Amino acid sequence: MTDDMRAASANRAGCVAASRFLRMRLQSSLAVSLTLAAASASGIEVDGRIDPEEWAGAQHVTDFRMTQPLSRGPAVQPTEAWILATEEGLAVAWHNTQPASVPRTRQRAQRDAGAPVDRVNLNVDFDGDGRTGYNFMVTLSGSISDEVIANENRFNSDWDGNWQQAVAEDDEGWSVEMLIPWNIAPMSAAKDGKRTLGIGLDRVIGGTNERMGWPAVSFTEPRFLSALGKVEIAAYSQSLLALTPYAVAVYDNVRGETDFDAGGDVFWKPNGQFQLTGTLNPDFGQVESDDIVVNFGAIETFFSDKRPFFTENQAFFDVPFGSLNQSNRLLYTRRVGATTDDRSGSGDVLAALKVNGSFSGINYGVFAATEGDDVGRDFYAARATRESDVHDFGVMATYVNRPFFDRTASVAGFDHRYTPNPQLNVRTSVVGSSVDVAGTRVRDIGAQLQADYDMGNDWRHQIYAVHLGDQLQLNDFGFLERNNYNYVRYQLAHRLTAFDAASPYRSQDWRYAASTRYNDQGLKIAYAASVSRAAELVDGGNAFFDVAVFTSGHDDLILRGNGPGFVRVPEKLYAFYERFRPRKGAWQLYGNLRVAADGLDGIQSPAVSAFGQADYFFNDDLSAFAGMFARYNPDWLLWRGGNLLGTFRDRTLQLDAGLNWIISSKQELRIKLQALGLDAVNERAWRVAADGTPVPSSDDIDDFSLRNLGFQIRYRYELAPLSNLYVVYGRGGNAFDEFASGAEQQLVDAFSLRDDEQLLVKLSYRFEI
Repeated sequence: MTDDMRAASANRAGCVAASRFLRMRLQSSLAVSLTLAAASASGIEVDGRIDPEEWAGAQHVTDFRMTQPLSRGPAVQPTEAWILATEEGLAVAWHNTQPASVPRTRQRAQRDAGAPVDRVNLNVDFDGDGRTGYNFMVTLSGSISDEVIANENRFNSDWDGNWQQAVAEDDEGWSVEMLIPWNIAPMSAAKDGKRTLGIGLDRVIGGTNERMGWPAVSFTEPRFLSALGKVEIAAYSQSLLALTPYAVAVYDNVRGETDFDAGGDVFWKPNGQFQLTGTLNPDFGQVESDDIVVNFGAIETFFSDKRPFFTENQAFFDVPFGSLNQSNRLLYTRRVGATTDDRSGSGDVLAALKVNGSFSGINYGVFAATEGDDVGRDFYAARATRESDVHDFGVMATYVNRPFFDRTASVAGFDHRYTPNPQLNVRTSVVGSSVDVAGTRVRDIGAQLQADYDMGNDWRHQIYAVHLGDQLQLNDFGFLERNNYNYVRYQLAHRLTAFDAASPYRSQDWRYAASTRYNDQGLKIAYAASVSRAAELVDGGNAFFDVAVFTSGHDDLILRGNGPGFVRVPEKLYAFYERFRPRKGAWQLYGNLRVAADGLDGIQSPAVSAFGQADYFFNDDLSAFAGMFARYNPDWLLWRGGNLLGTFRDRTLQLDAGLNWIISSKQELRIKLQALGLDAVNERAWRVAADGTPVPSSDDIDDFSLRNLGFQIRYRYELAPLSNLYVVYGRGGNAFDEFASGAEQQLVDAFSLRDDEQLLVKLSYRFEI
């Protein structure tokens, strides 16, 4: 808790009086469309105390409705908010009535970590067009989170903004004040001195996980960002020039070497219609560690980007394409600075530039990055959009030069959104790629359609279809799980919220789906059907299950193009269940169970895996967690080269543990441990015949085992907003053996791994001019 927050808490009586005074002065009904008055000359002092004089003229929001569970009924606890446009930024305040009978949860968390605690959220779309939004969250303890919202309801917490917030408590409840500066995001030009924002406000009671929002829309619905309340304000603009230099020193304890590095970011916004972000020798996020991943499949693993430059205003380029998996997109910034094309290490990013703006009703963005060395790559992207009441249009183009492979890759895409009424939302995209390798050019196209229709009475239809050409190639700069694919899926969804008092449920969302999959050569991959249920429980937790059945068909990825290129596979079955129970006393619990029958024995030999994690809270500032993952798979099918496959009996154990300590409002300590042991015993070898039939083979295939370790201790001290000192110790490694020694032994041996051991000190400081 900051000093300002402590001072705010000490003035509870003043907050109570101010809140009551405001309610008497500002009581009014509120429709979804509002017009805000200009702020008073005195502005807002962000201290958590809702002063009547400061908030005079603000729009008063009282019609909060239940959005979790999504019954849209009246709020279970009185909640009110005020919205005010000021020269300094968009100001928003909440007062949340919370009597003693409703326990208050004050657990603190690291930025963007989130927690099932009492909190408020501001969702704002500065252009009001439903394209890009921002979420600002403040908890009762003063912890914060900020995220970018794209594609209606896709939240990304990699971005951090500079904004003000404060919290105060009183006997009646608690209050929050926020001030979001106008320079935090690019905005379209105002019209006649006015700007229309999309705004959504909500408040969550942590102990019960009940959410009250205005307007009554939920981020779980297909239309969220475009359904926010429309608020007209006086147009304000702010300029900003920010420089963020950084320096890093790394001592490698394995090699006995010390390295120094430095670079910096620049952010320039002369007005709301233009923003420039540049970087020299960008920070590659050395203070962040990716989770351990073991991937023997044909589809690569997606990792989010933590580098500040690559997260700033990146949502404009976040164009989904390829499948319902949210990882698929036309621009994947982790390609920049990834492993070099000659596999000699990570790419050395010399510089990158990003421009976002708007002109004559067209929003635009340009991205460029270049790597050093002879094998360095060059990346370019451009995007433009134009919106109207019913039709939104977008175009995007990317270009990558890869001299090591004598390869250039171009991608162009067109996307369209059609929203004739609140019930129907249709999105379409067409994408083409052109790849030149040593003078040989290959072209292909892809297209996708997603249509959502709200029938009313909590019933909803969705149709999704995608075509990905055999030679469509997006992964030079984008992320596409696969090409050569045709997929059609229909889903019917139904929400239940009417439960009696004795029921453990507050809501249930049921989804029923059927789908078909073929590749471009007409080869049937599979038909599938699934049913799932997401439930919110009275204890504040949630539960989810999903069951899917696939018909027999073909796997056209596992052989990596060798032999016939595909394998005949039997029926598949997947079942998954998870349960989360929020903190009760000192304990928070999570567990899941998964059954997957996807080998050559089909449903006769399913794999079973389970994961359980317990979090223990010593107090609201200090917590520890430990979790264990275990899997047994008697029918693990792996590619062993050419047209050779192997079926393995696999046992895997993984330990996750850690500690989180919020030392003060400016200091935090995190300890993170992941250790994995895997043991795989070969049961049978297979050769794939010309028709795709797997035939038992006498080939000798080795057993194998592996172990991984990732350990990090990270201390952070916040010097100023977006300015930090990090001290990080990390150790890790991986080892692969061509024999089986037991998953338990591999897990134990993982703790002796020491391929890397480093001590890192990083200092970054943001200067705003």
